[in-house]
Amino acid sequence: MTTILITGANRGIGFALAKASLSKGWTVYGSARTQAQADEAAAELGPDFHPLAFDVTDHDAVRRASASFDSPIDIMINNAGIIGPDRQSTLDMDFPGFAKTLEVNTLAPLAVAQAFLPQLRKAEHGRILTVSSQMAWMGYGKSDRIAYRASKAAVNKVMQGLATDLEADKIAVALIDPGWVRTDMGGAAADHEASDVAAGIVGIADRLSMDDTGKFFKWSGEERPF
Repeated sequence: MTTILITGANRGIGFALAKASLSKGWTVYGSARTQAQADEAAAELGPDFHPLAFDVTDHDAVRRASASFDSPIDIMINNAGIIGPDRQSTLDMDFPGFAKTLEVNTLAPLAVAQAFLPQLRKAEHGRILTVSSQMAWMGYGKSDRIAYRASKAAVNKVMQGLATDLEADKIAVALIDPGWVRTDMGGAAADHEASDVAAGIVGIADRLSMDDTGKFFKWSGEERPF
């Protein structure tokens, strides 16, 4: 049976990912920042959902969570993320907010991946997927939400490097563009339902191979440019 770990599983895309994984009969571990949030998600998702409470920016807490179980993890999805501060223009930047955005969106996915590598290495076919964004694309110069854009472009490069370094372990690493999704973050006017996007991401995770490592995929399955 496939075991999956999803960060930020208590709301938005993460909650939809948990539901989609449970519908496949997988064993699902999902994190939230607080125990109360984790318990609330578990109450909604049912007994096959295993809640974990840690803030992805608290690296000691992440390591403690990893040390709490020895079972293999087949798939890890770095989903937890933030949109960034209200002021994030190149001409008017909330620099502490920018730093926090990088901490959550760029540094935390690597820290979580490192912490859970022992469990991923125990799996027959370990896979790491990180939710990025179409706003990371380097092919245009749009400047709105620049802290968010920069954090996602940076995590793309970090995960490219991790893919290279985990080739010897046969752990595939990929990035996901979920598009514009109707969640609290994306808003009601967004293009896609979270359930559809989650089903697409779970499908990619299920079939991801070493031929795909280091690549960036749309939620619908097509490879996209960085």
